[in-house]
Amino acid sequence: MDIKPLKNILIVSFGFLLLFTAYGGLQSLQSSLNPEKGLGVTSLSVVYGCLILSSLFLPPVIIKKIGCKWTIVASMCCYITYSVGNFKPNWYSLIITSAILGFGGGPLWAAKCTYLTVSGIHYAEKTGKGKMDIVNQYFGIFFLIYQSSGVWGNLISSLVLAQHSPKAEMLENVSFSHCGANSCPVSSAGSNNCTTQSPDISDHVRYTLMGIYTGCGVLAVILIAAFLDQIERSEGETKASAWKSLLATFRQLGDKRQCLLIPLTMFSGFQQGFLSSDYTKAYVTCTLGIHFVGYVMICFGATNSICSLLFGKLSQYTGRIALFMLAAVTSASCIIALLLWNPTPNQFAVFFIFPALWSLSDAICQTLLSALYGVLFDEHNEAAFANYRLWESLGFATAFAYSNFLCVYVKLYIVLSMMILGMALYGVVEYLEYKKPSLASSAVNMDRTTTE
Repeated sequence: MDIKPLKNILIVSFGFLLLFTAYGGLQSLQSSLNPEKGLGVTSLSVVYGCLILSSLFLPPVIIKKIGCKWTIVASMCCYITYSVGNFKPNWYSLIITSAILGFGGGPLWAAKCTYLTVSGIHYAEKTGKGKMDIVNQYFGIFFLIYQSSGVWGNLISSLVLAQHSPKAEMLENVSFSHCGANSCPVSSAGSNNCTTQSPDISDHVRYTLMGIYTGCGVLAVILIAAFLDQIERSEGETKASAWKSLLATFRQLGDKRQCLLIPLTMFSGFQQGFLSSDYTKAYVTCTLGIHFVGYVMICFGATNSICSLLFGKLSQYTGRIALFMLAAVTSASCIIALLLWNPTPNQFAVFFIFPALWSLSDAICQTLLSALYGVLFDEHNEAAFANYRLWESLGFATAFAYSNFLCVYVKLYIVLSMMILGMALYGVVEYLEYKKPSLASSAVNMDRTTTE
């Protein structure tokens, strides 16, 4: 692999690592850190609601105007505002900064995916290697580094919040019957409702945590702005009208393969949304306390990072279908087990097993689904990845929106249903791709027959 393409992939990856060390850590904590009237979860719903709109309207236009590099820089600045809003969280500061972040998110992810895909295709054409193999490797490297942000962001939160950890004796005589799948927004009198609420965090602890997260975001912007090369664009791309770019996102939905991938893409959002809001609050905070959220999510981030690189490479030998099936079986097993499990503090290791297993499924979905979008829709990368982020964000937004209204077991059934539907329709996409060569061959034979 040439040094220059590898250098750019690493810079993008480490930039996202720094940025999502901050945002990922904050997202995992929101349901427990800002529980008053569901402020934390509501802010996340606003983030992904605005991300849906930004994915629809902004990426093609902005990427065409300023290129992938500066789109990433500008969007990262939007993410920094969310850390600032958490210094003094209230319904005004947090919701406004959530909206700003959301509008920056669509262009950020579309620009990143376009950058990696175009770089991979250019390198494959130069070396004569398979496009899918190179693009899979690029996304594998990216997700290896990016997913480790879950380790660092949550490690930071755990170490800082440990200064405010509750005494173990406080939980000795508490009932945990309303934790886990039985956790509901409205509990009966006498339940352990207090365990689902985090204690007030001191200003000193909050300011320390938010200061570190804000600093990580600033470093990410500096890294990308100073060291990332602008990707080359053709003359035709540069002169394309903004209006045509805007409509490209909507026209992409005319491809039936894109429509068939919508449920699986949404499942990725549902799955991550459940883990970062409901699992952390209803299972971890409710049973162990908020200071353990970071440690549990570190397990998810570390395993996800390793699996992303592993499956990006492994797909060359197994094919993506086998790995997607592995992801489906793993997710279904985790959901069923979470429905049956009654969490208590003496089952300490189990709290780490679930995120580790779920990270395997998430790594496959994020790495291979991103690569699949890049290869299936290689002629319309910006529009395709805008749709990818749009539908994944809708999954996130929906999961966070109903979080304050539904019991956990209902949410688990929803995630399971979306997974089954998504995998079934993904199978149709693979069937259509499988039939393509034979259809093309039939067309050629018909032309020959007509000529003769």
